[in-house]
Amino acid sequence: MFPREVISTGPLVLRRPADSDAEAIVRACDDPVTARFLYTLPSPYTLQDARAYLRAAEAKWADGGAEFTITENGHYVGAIGVQPPDPWGVAAIGYLAAPWARGKGVVSRATRAVTEWLFDHGVERVELHAAVENIASLRVAYKAGFQEEGRRRDAKVGRDGRRTDIITFARIRRDSGLAAESYLPFFDGGELSDGVVRLTPMEVADAPEFHAMMREPSVAAYAVGPRTTLEDNERRCRYTGYWWVSGQRIELAIKDAVSGRFAGHVQLVQVVPLIGQGMIGYSLRSEFRGRGFMTRAVRLLVDWAFANTQLHRIVAGTEVGNKASQRVLERSGFVQESTQRELFPREDGTRSDELEWLRLRPR
Repeated sequence: MFPREVISTGPLVLRRPADSDAEAIVRACDDPVTARFLYTLPSPYTLQDARAYLRAAEAKWADGGAEFTITENGHYVGAIGVQPPDPWGVAAIGYLAAPWARGKGVVSRATRAVTEWLFDHGVERVELHAAVENIASLRVAYKAGFQEEGRRRDAKVGRDGRRTDIITFARIRRDSGLAAESYLPFFDGGELSDGVVRLTPMEVADAPEFHAMMREPSVAAYAVGPRTTLEDNERRCRYTGYWWVSGQRIELAIKDAVSGRFAGHVQLVQVVPLIGQGMIGYSLRSEFRGRGFMTRAVRLLVDWAFANTQLHRIVAGTEVGNKASQRVLERSGFVQESTQRELFPREDGTRSDELEWLRLRPR
């Protein structure tokens, strides 16, 4: 059983929940974002629910766990709790940030402090779980020094009845606890634009048009791998934020800056920090071709990557017969580097050559 202590960390004080927190708890838990990712919370959330939570928080302490109210300058800004450790000294934590405290690093700081407190009281391993679409929670884990350990597929059911994947994190005593900064920072302002095209993170709402584009014969002819369903592409879109924040890849919708219509897709993938290399790939709906959209999109993304990441090499590959894609790369400053013979498998069982392209970081 943990001692019922108060934890101070920077401007934050973590203490046991009190009756005086009830109204703030209602406002925090009745928030749509909170309700979206904390599936078991009542919705709408009432004062009666807050009082039930306060009773449960006291019971958690008695059962060997812990529950803290996070305060800043004496005001409620969130909550963080610990499940009773198992017989092997493993404990799991969960948290929420009040809407008025988001984006300030409050929960990351509190998570780090509680984790260190748990280690001081004999816990050997602390686990944390975040829904794959909960980007804020994923960022908390990385900033608090947790290491990603895997993915639990369809592990929980959301309010809409859809099953969702959960990303698992942990810290153990011997970990450094250093914050993991993403190799791929998010765009300032959330998007890139040159006034003609806009590059925005892929969302589930983009999936139907993305799916239709990938089924166009002129696009499908150069696709590698099995054909995907609309459900596959919706799942892909649900992962785009996680891939980005974890530094694996960037998946973007190309939009007509004037009409807002979905025009295509561009991605930065196969990111290898050790050698500073990434690969760019793209597809464009047929009705938007011949207007320079793809060249603009590739330039925007590559220029941003060199200005905002440590990438030194950005490569691309085109099927030897895909002249339109090759012209895009030439106009975007890429040079042809080599040929990989019989790399692309075709539907008829034959294979075609790939041309390798390269653009280096400007000196």
